[in-house]
Amino acid sequence: QVQLVESGGGLVQAGGSLRLSCVASTNEPSIAVMGWYREAPGGQRELVAYIDNGANTNYLDSVKGRFTISRDNAENSVFLQMNSLKPEDTGIYYCAADPIPYGWRRRGMDYWGKGVLVTVSS
Repeated sequence: QVQLVESGGGLVQAGGSLRLSCVASTNEPSIAVMGWYREAPGGQRELVAYIDNGANTNYLDSVKGRFTISRDNAENSVFLQMNSLKPEDTGIYYCAADPIPYGWRRRGMDYWGKGVLVTVSS
C-alpha cells in the first residue's frame, strides 16, 4: 500500500515557476519509481517525468530544460520544480508511484495521488 498526497499547485503567469511536492506513506520496504503525470483540460493523461531509486530521471520532451524532478528516499517524497511555465502546461498534475521497478510502463504505476491543479495564465 502506498498513499500519496500532493501539494504546491496554483495559479501562475507564463514564465513563472511552481514547485510541486508529493509525500508517500507506505508499508512497502522501498518504492522503485515515483513520477508525475498531468492531464490538460479535455486532454489525455501523459507522463511528465519520473525518477527511480537510483536517482535516474526521464522527462517528457516538451518539459526538458524547464522541469526538474527530484526525490528524497528517506522521506519517501518526490518533487517537481517547474520553471518557465507556459499556458500549455496547465492541467491537473498527479503524483504516482510503484514499488516494482518493471512493468509499470505497460500497466501504469500502481498508486496515484488525488492530483493538484496547475493553471498558467497568458
